[in-house]
Amino acid sequence: MFQEFIEILILSIVQGISEFLPISSSAHLILVSNLYDLKTSSLLIDISLHLGSLFAIIFYFRKDLFNLKENKKLLQLIVVGSIPLIIFGYILYTTEVIQILRNIKVIACTTLFFGIILFFADQRKVDKNISADLNFKDIIFIGTFQILALIPGVSRAGITLTAARFLKFNRFESGKISFLLSIPALTGASFLGLKDAFDQSFQLNYLIIIAVGLSFIFSYFTVKFFLIYINKFSLNVFVIYRILIALILFLIIY
Repeated sequence: MFQEFIEILILSIVQGISEFLPISSSAHLILVSNLYDLKTSSLLIDISLHLGSLFAIIFYFRKDLFNLKENKKLLQLIVVGSIPLIIFGYILYTTEVIQILRNIKVIACTTLFFGIILFFADQRKVDKNISADLNFKDIIFIGTFQILALIPGVSRAGITLTAARFLKFNRFESGKISFLLSIPALTGASFLGLKDAFDQSFQLNYLIIIAVGLSFIFSYFTVKFFLIYINKFSLNVFVIYRILIALILFLIIY
C-alpha cells in the first residue's frame, strides 16, 4: 500500500504542476516513466488525476464561474474559445492519429520549439486585461492556437499563454485566460477517459480517491502561486526549464 501511495503521489505532483504550468505534462510523464517503473498507472488513475485538476480549477475560479449575472460574457467566451480544441481533439481521438503523435522525438522537438516561441511572445509590453479587452475575435485566436496542444510536448498552458501574450494581454490576465480555458479541455479529456473506462472492467477503490484528492491539492496551489509569480516576474524561467527538459529528452533518444 505504501508503494502505491508513493506512486500516486508522484503522478499527482506531475499532473497537478505540469498541467497548469507552460512546461508540457507529456514531456514530464515521459521522464517519469523512464525513471520509475510505475505499477499503479492505469486509465482510471489518469482520469482521477485529471478530475482532481478539474475540480481544483473550478474551485479556484468559483466566483467567476458561478456569478453568471456579471460574468455571462466571460463564460460565453470560454465556451467559444474551446470549440476548436473539442472538435479537433475528438477527430484525432476517434481516428487514433493522437497515438502516432505520442512520440518522444515529437515531444522533445515541440518542447524546445514552443518554449522558444513562448520567450518571444512574452516580450510584449502592452497591458490588456480580460474585463475590458477580451472579445470573440481574441478568444477564437487563442482557441485556434490551443489546437496545437493536441501535439504532445506543446503544452496547453504554454500555447494559450503564448497566444494571449501575442495579443498583448498582460501575464496575469494571460494566465487567467489559460486556466479558464483548461476547464472545458479537462472536462473533455475526463469524459473521453470515462468512456473508455466504462468499456473495461474497473473497480472504484481507495487509490482513486487518493489520486483525485492529491491532484486537487497540487493543482490548486500550482494555479494560486503561478498567478502570484507571473504578476511579478517574466516567463523566462519556464522557457529555460523547457529547453533543459528538451535536451534531457534528446539525450534519452540518442
